[in-house]
Amino acid sequence: MKNEGDTPRAVTMRDVAQAAGVSVSTVSHVVNNTGARIGRDARERVRRAIEELGYRPNAMAKNLVKGGSRFLGLVADAIASTPFAGQIIHGAQDEAWQHGYVLLVANTEGNEEAEASAISMMLEHKVRGILYSTWYHRAVDLPAGLAEADTVLVNCYSTNGAVPAVVPDESAGGHDATRMLLAEGHRRIAFLNTRTPSPARDGRLDGYRRALDAAGLPFDPDLVVDVQPDQGGGYAAVDQVLAMRATAVFCHNDRVAMGLYDGVRDRGLRVPDDLSVVGFDNQEVIAAHLRPALSTVALPHYELGRRGVRVLLGLDVPEAGTGPLAVDCPSVPRHSITRPSES
Repeated sequence: MKNEGDTPRAVTMRDVAQAAGVSVSTVSHVVNNTGARIGRDARERVRRAIEELGYRPNAMAKNLVKGGSRFLGLVADAIASTPFAGQIIHGAQDEAWQHGYVLLVANTEGNEEAEASAISMMLEHKVRGILYSTWYHRAVDLPAGLAEADTVLVNCYSTNGAVPAVVPDESAGGHDATRMLLAEGHRRIAFLNTRTPSPARDGRLDGYRRALDAAGLPFDPDLVVDVQPDQGGGYAAVDQVLAMRATAVFCHNDRVAMGLYDGVRDRGLRVPDDLSVVGFDNQEVIAAHLRPALSTVALPHYELGRRGVRVLLGLDVPEAGTGPLAVDCPSVPRHSITRPSES
């Protein structure tokens, strides 16, 4: 006897067959659109029964018949729990939906066992392909399970370049951050870079140097200071920046810029009147709420996710031999830059 509150039994293909007065195999052919010769009357009875009973075809059964899937997988190490990097999921989800796909997301928190299980689950669901993403830009060793699926790396890359990858253009971002300061007339620009080896460290330094070169300015290594990539690192570098008589500073990230703000204020000085500052990342919880609001360069997380799906579906094809597909990091000018004083 059915009790109140019991979960309703799912309508099966057999229920549809009984209601339509046809065989289960006939229902299967209609549901999966196999091309089998089914009479118009029988086909219509099946469709009417499906609608009246509320039958929902089993996605896995349809995948087995058609040999394909309307699912895409996304395996991430931690981006679902990092607010600004979670935009990767948002971008991938929007693009997948636009092309009739549903995104299956697994957040593994860097646990290798959870990662292997997530990939295995996605393979069982016969996903069309898998996006593999990390919350910061770095090289990765590919999990073995990814060899069984079309894969695109997002915000990371493989050292052998065997798998397509979509990454932020760190060099162009560093160039544009420096150019924002140059455009206001600054010529003595310090760069607080991270001590941590990474594509961001190398790329942003390269962009800084290229911007100086394009402005006809020599690169001065004494203006580059390696710091801890956090608020404490920016604060600790203030005296060194002031001693080198820099009028502006490009900071490796917004957290370093926040520490620099604190140090400048503690010395009775002001941003941007005494020192113009540009950050990187556009962490809005920091950049938009500093006073004055911080000019910065955004990491294009939404676009990384979106372009990753496009590469996976063959809609964007990276040029052969050019390495990962690099996505622009847009400048976000706010109020932390002004022209240098004449003194």
